[in-house]
Amino acid sequence: MTRLPLLLCLLLTSVFLQAQQLSLFTQYRENATLINPAAVEGDFLAYGQNLTFGASIRNQWVGVTGGPKTQSLRGSYLSTEWTGVTIQGGGHLINDVTGPTGFTGLYGRIGGIVTGDAEYGGLSIGLSGGIVQYRVDADKVRLREDGDVIGTQDESQIFPDLGFGVYYYQMLSGSMDGDYIYGGISVPQILGLDLTFQDENGEFLVQRMRHFYGQFGLYKFFRDDSFIEPSLWVKYIPNAPVNVDINLRYQLPSSLWIGTGVSTGKNFHLDAGFVLGENVGFDNLIRVGYGFDYSFSAFGPFVGSTHELNITFSFER
Repeated sequence: MTRLPLLLCLLLTSVFLQAQQLSLFTQYRENATLINPAAVEGDFLAYGQNLTFGASIRNQWVGVTGGPKTQSLRGSYLSTEWTGVTIQGGGHLINDVTGPTGFTGLYGRIGGIVTGDAEYGGLSIGLSGGIVQYRVDADKVRLREDGDVIGTQDESQIFPDLGFGVYYYQMLSGSMDGDYIYGGISVPQILGLDLTFQDENGEFLVQRMRHFYGQFGLYKFFRDDSFIEPSLWVKYIPNAPVNVDINLRYQLPSSLWIGTGVSTGKNFHLDAGFVLGENVGFDNLIRVGYGFDYSFSAFGPFVGSTHELNITFSFER
């Protein structure tokens, strides 16, 4: 869903802040392991690479003061040597700032894939754990335009966090021989803490809401080494409507890919990028992608466009 501006509600001497607190992504398939700790990287399904490192920069609502800004680094590895249970794991660092609030989190993840052969499919169960610092720039929080500020100094608190996910992928046979289907559900933020910040002017509360996600998709390969990937990202937060991102990406036989999509939150998506690998004599892969969002919702103020850049290095080890 489109991330809402900060909602301020005055209740006696307390201020209650509530909004979507986890980061959004236009190219969410590039950040699948941030969304679901059990997910298998797309580099493994599409290119057979089992070691991946990536970085992402996202500026949401460009032109709107205090619009969300997100940066992330990630790494993941999937062992292809074992049968029965194959181990995968990794971690990520993420920083997100929205108006006067922000968080920085460092996570590790570990998972097991129940499989006879990881190349052909399996059922993955994954856990993530980390430490998250939540911050509020109190002198920027106002009850109304030109109103009194809530506080006079920055506040921060550090808390542990846990995530859980289940993910399934399978290589198909018959008329779709060699294609993959995949799907998973996850709760990447299990601990629903209430973070109270207090100073001489009163107190305000940031409530951490649990987010429930679903990811589903298909890799359809063609003989010219191109493929298409239709996919869904389903998002649910209590007391908010279910939101669905619907996307389609086409990898051309050359190094380029293009994609498009829409969401039920009335966002339009475009993404494009290129792959450097065997086409330029590399044994490994370098992928660079750009994503663009535009909101056409008639509700609320104009929130501008969103720009996102991803770069990924993947290897076969």
